[in-house]
Amino acid sequence: MNATENDPVGAFVPHSPPPIKGVAGGPLSGLRFAVKDLYDTESFVTGGGCPEWLETHGPARHTSPLVRALLNAGADMVGKTVCDELFYSFTGANAHYGTPLNSRAPDRMPGGSSSGSAAATAAGLCDFALGSDTGGSVRMPASFCGIYGIRPTLGRLDLAHAMAMAPSFDAAGWFADDASLFAKIGPYLLDENGTPGPVESVLIADFAFDYADEAVSGVLREFLRNVADRLPATRSLAAMPGGIGFDEAREAFRVIQAFETWRTFGAWIEATRPGLGPGIRERFQLAKSVTEADRNKAEKYRSKVRHALDSVLPPGTVLCLPTAASIAPKLTASDEELNAFRIKSMALICLASQTGLPQVTLPAAISDGCPVGLSFMGWRGGDVALLQLALTLGGYCPKFS
Repeated sequence: MNATENDPVGAFVPHSPPPIKGVAGGPLSGLRFAVKDLYDTESFVTGGGCPEWLETHGPARHTSPLVRALLNAGADMVGKTVCDELFYSFTGANAHYGTPLNSRAPDRMPGGSSSGSAAATAAGLCDFALGSDTGGSVRMPASFCGIYGIRPTLGRLDLAHAMAMAPSFDAAGWFADDASLFAKIGPYLLDENGTPGPVESVLIADFAFDYADEAVSGVLREFLRNVADRLPATRSLAAMPGGIGFDEAREAFRVIQAFETWRTFGAWIEATRPGLGPGIRERFQLAKSVTEADRNKAEKYRSKVRHALDSVLPPGTVLCLPTAASIAPKLTASDEELNAFRIKSMALICLASQTGLPQVTLPAAISDGCPVGLSFMGWRGGDVALLQLALTLGGYCPKFS
């Protein structure tokens, strides 16, 4: 059965390949996973959320090594999922394929660009799913849909045979609705270049909690009080390290992402003139105007952000912060409301993207009927420690029906 034949939340693309069985008897046998329409599967076209990209590209000649690793471990691939068009948004809406339903907050957006993978996981259409995270595209939908998600240390997951966006930020990641399974997936996808060790210290990023909306920070602070005895030693970090500013960090990220994204897709857009959806079209027009001088200036600030966060996150130390600054926008949100949301949340979400540090988000709370994610950012290569921390705290997260 094709995934689209049993898809009450609109999570799967209409061109989804048929299910692929994993190797019998593997350690992940009996588990089902979905794949963002960014990863190649041999003999099928990868669409990137864009029908005209799908029409102008041929079938993949290889299967993504991440997909292959999961199949070899015994998991069954159930299909490919909807994503924001060419990954250039994080609301989860797609003008061509629709907006996957956020089953845990049906009146609100699922978050993107890995919206279909998150929606499928939250709705129980798969046990876990692959997404990708350039500027929050795993962390944001995980937070909005009430599931676990990770952006690993940059480069620890193999992105061969997958569509690029902004390569110096692009990271693969995954979702799960169960903390134990979430942690279990790591060894099958992460490379061997980790820096193992336990979490010994937690920095509470008060500057981030103060920046976030009260609807977010209030319920997350309550969660932290409830799990205080499960955390290692904690201490407050009142201000952003290294004199970093939210506005400056967000702008540096935006400029570099735009420059690299135009380099990835610009020639194809100029040659094809695709009918890009609203918001996406305008974003690419702005990306086209970013110069190399703009990028170089922004790179200097990115180096500042990276140095500042590396200095406070040596092995053994993690930073605790809200995943997003606001709860998920309503499906009826105006363009002005969405733009304000994007500006505010990008300031928090871009920090791990700028630095390449790993970050997990867990479904820690509910506010106004909407899931709210709490994040832990770790040291470079500390991915397994973050997965174990999510497992330790998972039993205290609210249960969704």
